[in-house]
Amino acid sequence: MLRLTAGRVGSLVARRATVALTTSRTRMASHGHEVSEAVDMSKPMYWDRREIPLPDKRYKDILTPADKSLKEKEKGPWGQLSSEEKLALYRLSFCQTYPEMNQSSSEWKTVVAGVLYCIGLTGLVIIWQTAYVSPPAPRTFDAEWQAKQVKRMLDMRVSPIEGFAAQWDYEKGQWK
Repeated sequence: MLRLTAGRVGSLVARRATVALTTSRTRMASHGHEVSEAVDMSKPMYWDRREIPLPDKRYKDILTPADKSLKEKEKGPWGQLSSEEKLALYRLSFCQTYPEMNQSSSEWKTVVAGVLYCIGLTGLVIIWQTAYVSPPAPRTFDAEWQAKQVKRMLDMRVSPIEGFAAQWDYEKGQWK
């Protein structure tokens, strides 16, 4: 039977009460760890994706005074806006244009390099295993052994109707 002393019971109860009354954020911060906030995935988020041309929310939520004045100009006729102002308005709503999203990256080079590295490493492991781990090839793989085995099968007339011995001409001593 397990016996707990009063001191151990008291420390166990105190520890459980401390855990129940403090949040994990407070405990993590007290141990010197960085605590990041969890992202609420139920709220609208901004995505730059070709498949989703209109994201759930605008790229910039918090506008500067210059951005606010530009948004007021947007409500007027668009013919009075310059191309730079139109571009700035676009950048308030979207981070990248379609050509920028479609621009190729050099990530494929990293992937190909990783695949080739893994293939090379696997080749080295196979070479090492054949040199140090695998047993030598059995004697039945030798050409001399196989020639003796063929002669033995012919002498035994193995499958004389449609098989192995049917292809051998016994009178001439050669293959048909």
